[in-house]
This record gives sequence, structure tokens and C-alpha cells, in this order.
Amino acid sequence: MKTIKAILLRTAVLGGLWWILTGGAGASWIGAATVGAATAASLFLYPPYRTRIALAGLAAFAAFFLLRSLRAGSQVAAMALRPRLALFPAILIIPVHLQGAPERALLSATLNLLPGTLVAGGGPGHLLVHVLDARRPVEAEVRAAERKVARVFGIALP
Repeated sequence: MKTIKAILLRTAVLGGLWWILTGGAGASWIGAATVGAATAASLFLYPPYRTRIALAGLAAFAAFFLLRSLRAGSQVAAMALRPRLALFPAILIIPVHLQGAPERALLSATLNLLPGTLVAGGGPGHLLVHVLDARRPVEAEVRAAERKVARVFGIALP
């Protein structure tokens, strides 16, 4: 049943995306084949996974992300406008508790969208995070983001 729901949902989303991208003119066999292939690829690459999203956690995450994005964006803009760039780039190994693929993907995407950080890789229990300024409290920022992501998925962190 979980697989059927996943197929229907993904087909609907990908079909809608195809329709938007083609301006409504994509109702051809090419569109159907493309949507079918994309759905099959998504099921292969990302099998159905039982995920519960906590709406309160999602709302808190959205507010967190908006505020952190604005703050981080101003910090990066201020650094870029200084006559002398005082950056201390580094790649940090930061331990994380989230282990599920959807949770780690959201955490990584969140960190990548915040100016000044980029997830460059990772492994079980850690992320490699490239930062523009290693003097900033990056690990505290990752912890805060991890707590918000965990709350979205209803996960209690140790």
C-alpha cells in the first residue's frame, strides 16, 4: 500500500511539474514517458520511506530558517563589503545525531542554503561542513538546525 501511494503521489507531483514546465502543452506521449521514467527513477533512487511530519515542528523550522537566512545573509554581505576580507575558511567535521536519509538530506539542504556554510560530505554520525569563517559558532548553528529538523520529523535527539 505504501508503494502504491508513493507511485501515485510522485506521478502526480512530477506530472504537475511537467505540465508547469511545458505551459500546459505537455500532454503528449513524450510527457507521459518522461513522467513515468522520472517516477521509476525516483522510486529506485529514493524508495518509499515511512516519514511523519510534525506540523508544529515544520512551522517552527520555517520560522527558524527564515530568521537564520536573513541573519546569515547580512553577515556574508557585511564580510563581502569590507575593504579587507577577513575570512578564515575551513572544513569542519561536525558530529550529528540524525541518521535517516530524509532527515540528513533536509539538514544538509538547510545548511547549504544558509550563506557561509556548505555541506561537502559526511558519513555515519558526522558532516563535513565548509565554512567561510571558522571563528563563528558553526557547530552551535548546526546543532540548532539539527534540533529543528529533528522536530519536523518528530525525532527526539539525545
